[in-house]
Amino acid sequence: MSHDSRTAPRICPLCEATCGLTLTIEGTTVTGARGDRDDIFSRGFICPKGASFGGLDADPDRLRAPLVRDGDGELREASWDEAFDRIAARIPALTEAHGPQAVGVVLGNPNVHTMAGALYPPLLLAALRTRNVFTASTLDQMPKHVSSGLLFGDAHAIPVPDLDRTDHLLLIGANPLESNGSLCTAPDFPGRLKALRRRGGTLTVIDPRRTRTARLADRHVAIRPGADALLLAAMAHVLIEEKLADPGPLAEHLEGLDELTAALADFTPDAVAAACDVDAATVTALARELAAAPTAAVYGRIGSCTVEHGTLASWLVDVLNILTGNLDRPGGALFPLSATARAPRKRAPGTRTATPGKGFALGRWASRVSGHPEAKGELPTAALAEEIETPGEGRIRALIVLAANPVLSAPDGDRLDAALAGHLDFMVSVDPYLNETSRHADVVLPPPPPSQSAHFDFAFNSFAVRNQVRYTPAPVPLEDGRMDESEIHARLVLAVSGMHGTAPSAVDDLAITATLTRAGAPAALAAELTGGSGPERRLDLMLRLGPYGLTLEELLAHPHGIDLGPLRPRVPEILRTRSGRVELLPAPIAADLPRLRRALGDRPAPLVLVGRRHLRSNNSWMHNVGSLTGGSNVCTLQIHPDDAARLGLVDGTTVRIESAGGGIEAPAEITDTVRSGVVSLPHGWGHSRPGTRMSVAAATPGANVNQLLDGTLLDPLSGTAVLNAIPVTVTPSG
Repeated sequence: MSHDSRTAPRICPLCEATCGLTLTIEGTTVTGARGDRDDIFSRGFICPKGASFGGLDADPDRLRAPLVRDGDGELREASWDEAFDRIAARIPALTEAHGPQAVGVVLGNPNVHTMAGALYPPLLLAALRTRNVFTASTLDQMPKHVSSGLLFGDAHAIPVPDLDRTDHLLLIGANPLESNGSLCTAPDFPGRLKALRRRGGTLTVIDPRRTRTARLADRHVAIRPGADALLLAAMAHVLIEEKLADPGPLAEHLEGLDELTAALADFTPDAVAAACDVDAATVTALARELAAAPTAAVYGRIGSCTVEHGTLASWLVDVLNILTGNLDRPGGALFPLSATARAPRKRAPGTRTATPGKGFALGRWASRVSGHPEAKGELPTAALAEEIETPGEGRIRALIVLAANPVLSAPDGDRLDAALAGHLDFMVSVDPYLNETSRHADVVLPPPPPSQSAHFDFAFNSFAVRNQVRYTPAPVPLEDGRMDESEIHARLVLAVSGMHGTAPSAVDDLAITATLTRAGAPAALAAELTGGSGPERRLDLMLRLGPYGLTLEELLAHPHGIDLGPLRPRVPEILRTRSGRVELLPAPIAADLPRLRRALGDRPAPLVLVGRRHLRSNNSWMHNVGSLTGGSNVCTLQIHPDDAARLGLVDGTTVRIESAGGGIEAPAEITDTVRSGVVSLPHGWGHSRPGTRMSVAAATPGANVNQLLDGTLLDPLSGTAVLNAIPVTVTPSG
């Protein structure tokens, strides 16, 4: 390290693990990143993504100034004032002429990795008053939000496995050794699983692929893709039928156990065996092992979410935890309590039951064209193209895209690509790159690189396997000509709401006043808040009003974080159902079970496709980081040797994959890590469209797996696109 080098802590913003980093900085350039050994949560762990922080931060393809589209259709650099002037002139005029539904908003996954992305989109949506909201959730985890909303009355009350204390962990559709965990914030997930094994615990993995996680397991069950809910239902049936179900202290907070018993009567191990391709004895053994463990947790993720019965599978994960007495107890699955959480609900006077809440409702409105019901205030991203291109009142004429690339991440990107190009009057993107989606924008607003931004994890602390809190200020000052991401968002709110030209701080002041009012806190508290920016003042307020009564000054005094202790039981305080209880068989779930029952008689297609995660990738923009290319991070079609021989395929040759949405080509990778009858392609590829500025990604574009989907197949309860267990045909190319 040279004499003018320094180090600074920074929470990694590149995946849900939120590991602490120690950055080496020379001048204003990040020259290295290693794990922060003093971080109270990650204890020095780092993965290849975190180690690439400097390369990502200094990526020469990142936009450094706003872009606006001239009359000739070309994008050119512009000043910040010109960019926001353009937005202020177009968006309010469109909403005045055509109503608030004329504007759609798309929120991408990176929003939950930044302070601005967490704090300002709700204010933008309130200013626009549009119901046309589309997010990455309906391409990922919305089934878990819906099942939690129905069970507990709160779509954000998602229990996480108590990894550090459990005796038995069952993973279904999850590969945390590659993904670092999801809806389960756990730095060094691999180390935690190895620690489970060292202390004599059991790891069971249910996955059609023999992933790195599966190779670590005591038992790997290679289920047929898409059959997750059937297998989980049969396990629940065994627990009930063999009188192994014992909810323990949670029993007094449950309702619907008898109804659940009747609803699952048909899902016996023998009945599901053929559809799951898992023999009845194995299904029974899985249930018995779960019940026999001193403590246990079932954890399901994207592989069990992005299928036809994703919400039912997500619901059954918690049903199993409830029936075995492992929900809300140490070593089981518990509800984290973040430092910025709202105050816990009070119990009804004289009882241990929660005060009845508002509950959770689905389908409060529907999409204009296909009538898809909303879930958690969102419409299916798969419906975005038709909402833009279909004429009529309420058509989306303007689109605001915040850190999203749906042309690659949503089904049928070709259709959406055409809709963005030919049917919009105006489009704004907040994005550091000119990518497959933002290339269509009339205004592109680029946030600064992560080294020039402060970091706090509002969302992921609510999914953390240990209660803790950490904040890292920006380790590098904002570069001349850059605009802080929070100011970009604040000015965007002002531009669309008719307040263009007002100081951006007014947005934060209004948010602080609203927060104080909702909390019933004295207005004078606003004067006590510290922090050098609006986001810091808002964070300080949320900490003060939170369950631990912390302040921003305390966080700044502890640059490596504050440990708030292990997870603890929190029922009934988390319950917000109308009954004040855990509602085991909500009406929407009961209404969808006949569809699952019909699946007992389904016979699978000869070949189905599943996705794949890579440790050196997370979103499509990571394919533009040179240090993360190569190795296993390649876009190949994995296929079992038996299937390859039957189809006449040779390793490394190009194959044609076709399904309902179209066809793509990719190199074949023959491997027995996928079971027969299954092929696998990774997500986030397809960087071959013209007009982008991502040179590394364009050099090895890969194939867009989502182009195989036509967007019509959704999980009906959550509106989530079915991305896994898709029937395909594979043939030699040419």
